Amino acid sequence: MAQLLFWIYLSNLVLLTCHEIDSAYWKEWTLFGIKGDGAIQGFVVAHIPVLFILILGLLWIQEMIIAGYILSFILAFCGIFAFFFHFYHIRKGRPEFTNTTSKLILISTFILSISQTVLTIIQF
Repeated sequence: MAQLLFWIYLSNLVLLTCHEIDSAYWKEWTLFGIKGDGAIQGFVVAHIPVLFILILGLLWIQEMIIAGYILSFILAFCGIFAFFFHFYHIRKGRPEFTNTTSKLILISTFILSISQTVLTIIQF
């Protein structure tokens, strides 16, 4: 079961990273009301510590360290939040994330995030 959580965490992290690449294309920061020439730089720089911590969480999951399970919950929450946040904006008529690839990433992330939450609870 621990190996399954490792692989789901890794898969979810890869999909969320792909989503964040897609987010840069769609200028996601505008959904939060952030504008300006430096927005993309801030967006990219903000992801450096986030990705570092989430990758560290994967290592901690492999080592069965409690902090890894906490980060697993956080990663899963981020995937669930991303799904609902973006589909809310799609339903409101926003053009961002409306192509097939963007939607498939969000739907896959949601499914993996639910699975990851359940497995984290079982393992924790």
